[in-house]
Amino acid sequence: MTPADPVTPVTPVIRVAEGEEDLALVHGVRREVFIVEQQIPEDEEWDELDATSEHLLAIGADGTALGTARLIHGEQALKITGGLPGRVLLGRLAVLKAARGTGLGAVLVRAVEAAGRARGATELELHAQVQALGFYERLGYTAEGPEYLDAGIPHRTMTRVL
Repeated sequence: MTPADPVTPVTPVIRVAEGEEDLALVHGVRREVFIVEQQIPEDEEWDELDATSEHLLAIGADGTALGTARLIHGEQALKITGGLPGRVLLGRLAVLKAARGTGLGAVLVRAVEAAGRARGATELELHAQVQALGFYERLGYTAEGPEYLDAGIPHRTMTRVL
């Protein structure tokens, strides 16, 4: 696709990643976006939260992985969000280049919100790369606190009432 080509809307299937095959797809998307494109060191991308998080996976009509996001909940979310009851955390939102500009990122955010509500959450927190603030603001998120570096990339904490 060239820059002049129209972006084709993506109608993916969003599902909870289950089993080793799905987790390999999740890791493949994250590897491409974060490690290859954004040059985040591999040891900073993979963390202990992967084992306890709910991973959502976007699959295209041809069966290929297009994007992913994770929902951090329970005790892990309480540790990260300062013990705020009812708050869950969206993390590691990644969409492959071929699916960007199609609305898939927003679909994944809404899917994480729905998964959080299903777990009783009333608020969602995320740690946005500063270059993505506008994307999240359009989805109803509000930036809080100062800018900080995460993996050498400027971030801001954002929240939204669910």
